[in-house]
Amino acid sequence: MKILMVGAGAIGGYFGGRLLESGQHVTFLVRKRRADRLARSGLVIRSPLGDASLPSPPTVQAHALDQPFDLVIVSCKAYHLPQVIDDMAPAVGADTAILPLLNGMRHLDLLEARFGAARVLGGQCVIAATLDDEGTVRHLNRSHGLTFGERDGSRSTRVQGIAQAMSKAQFESRLSGAIVQDMWDKWVFLASLAGITCLMRAPVGDIVATPGGMQATLGLLDDCRRVAEATGHLPGEAVLQRARSVLTEQASTLSASMMRDLEQGGAVEADHVIGDLLARGESCGLDLPMLRLAYAHLKAYESRRSRSAAS
Repeated sequence: MKILMVGAGAIGGYFGGRLLESGQHVTFLVRKRRADRLARSGLVIRSPLGDASLPSPPTVQAHALDQPFDLVIVSCKAYHLPQVIDDMAPAVGADTAILPLLNGMRHLDLLEARFGAARVLGGQCVIAATLDDEGTVRHLNRSHGLTFGERDGSRSTRVQGIAQAMSKAQFESRLSGAIVQDMWDKWVFLASLAGITCLMRAPVGDIVATPGGMQATLGLLDDCRRVAEATGHLPGEAVLQRARSVLTEQASTLSASMMRDLEQGGAVEADHVIGDLLARGESCGLDLPMLRLAYAHLKAYESRRSRSAAS
């Protein structure tokens, strides 16, 4: 199977690197700067579950992409997706499957509009990873799961082939018969975590230790839950209980990567993770005060960031 991994940052570098390590035919679609660094230093993964050093991994830049791949895995930030869609287009042939690992659901609409619904799978990953200043992929915990499937729940020949290709890689892969619900389950949790940690500029433990912090957290989770329910994707009680437990754990140092991006003055996925969820809920007639507040906070940050960049 010929696999194009779009991006070689923390997510693409980790999962693409593990696939390459296992013997799969993987090529990374990257910018020139990242391609040059990979050519010099290789793709290096540092993980508590095992390190990897892959010298001169195959790379391609957008202008040189001229053939279709069997599988295109998309691992970019949501705000880069429009450009990424243009860049990856030559790799999408009649039989190409597209597996996006972005959060939320908005990206599915964009990919469908360009490539057609039949080519687009559902997918998600669970991992804490970052790319350090030397270009090394640093895996920060012991979670490294990738879930995928046909959005209609069928076990097609192509997803079974993808499952086989991923089976020997050093990460946890799972072919799901309910991938859309899996994505909604993650979205409800992630929007709650990102919204509250960005709003409070603090990790979970510090938030729940303050007067009103736990109530605010659970209020935001309930807003997200109600959107999922109104759109026909209510998470199961076990999923919700797990979310409540993680989001209210005393002394927890957990925070969303979006909060770290915000504190470093970087771009954030405000519209994709929070805004789209809010819009879907409001279109169903829901009043979502905590979700609306979290979104307003992020948009104010984006406005300030934009003004500072222009000055």
